[in-house]
Amino acid sequence: MTVRAYAPGRVNLIGEHTDYNDGFALPIALQLGTVAEFDPAAGGSAIEVTSAQEGGAVAVPLDTLPGQVRGWAGYVAGCVWALREHGVSVPGGALRLRSEVPVGAGLSSSAALECAVLLAVLEAAPGPVPDRTELARIAQRAENDYVGAPTGLLDQMGSLFGAEDTALLLDFRTLAVDPVPLRLGDDVLLAIDSRTPHQHAAGEYRRRREACEAAAAELGVAALRDAPDDAWESLQDEETRRRARHVLTENRRVLDAAAALRRADHAGFGALMNASQASMRDDFAITVPAIDLIADTAVALGAYGARMTGGGFGGTVIALAPAGAARRIAESLPQRIAAAGHPVPTVAAIRPARGAHVLPDVRSRP
Repeated sequence: MTVRAYAPGRVNLIGEHTDYNDGFALPIALQLGTVAEFDPAAGGSAIEVTSAQEGGAVAVPLDTLPGQVRGWAGYVAGCVWALREHGVSVPGGALRLRSEVPVGAGLSSSAALECAVLLAVLEAAPGPVPDRTELARIAQRAENDYVGAPTGLLDQMGSLFGAEDTALLLDFRTLAVDPVPLRLGDDVLLAIDSRTPHQHAAGEYRRRREACEAAAAELGVAALRDAPDDAWESLQDEETRRRARHVLTENRRVLDAAAALRRADHAGFGALMNASQASMRDDFAITVPAIDLIADTAVALGAYGARMTGGGFGGTVIALAPAGAARRIAESLPQRIAAAGHPVPTVAAIRPARGAHVLPDVRSRP
């Protein structure tokens, strides 16, 4: 029996670094994803993993422990470990991966891999399948405690709960998912890959999280979500103050952005995107020159707004634009960015897509 599962990457429309602060975010699932094909084998003691994007095979022992498997296969090993920690009897077998989500573009290739692997393995394992929220927690534990990347739940929740033409207002305290219709009409949502891979797992992401925890501790709250909007003003350290200001103002922007989308107020939504980009650049310091230039150029060419998406330090810019401006951006932005000495970005129109799911049979396609 071959089990196949599909999980999409995600784009976060607004709400960066708010998830681990018990805040809010507004992601969508992408039309790009990862397929996991699993052939379970009774009595096996390992899962042999291959990837269409990586060379060679990696054997993941079913009794693997954090730190034992590294590199791209570490995410698979993390899923195996986290499932067993959750009480799932994981079968051995052969697992094949194929992904369309570019690595390092800030589109959550790791969460797509994790969610596809979890669904495929669980479909072949005995016992009930955890609900989507619990699956997100299991995937997060794989990434946090096995791989060692201190990420929040945004990526996994976006991949698992995605729906067509719908954004997801996520509350990371309650883990409530509130669908927000995305009525684009003649407007276009663009993903502009800077071709500058992000590096947030290498330490800067962790430092931002530590700064937020320090700010919450100084303010005497469990998480920055609990602090008043202007609480950052009382913090003593300038850098900590700016980090907290980003989170507190970003949470407000997310709620305002969801309200703007419900009204189909794309100009208002774009203004919030621009404010988010400025906050990530000036207060949270997670953008890079190529990202800043792409966002500024997209707005100069007529976008309502543009902002970096993802953990930072490279990756992808998203822009919401009228159709005519979207054509100008696609035609002239790459050359303008290249002329400034940066890699030539790619521009693609995107729409919200269905979230992770098990494919009905081996002949099916996502």
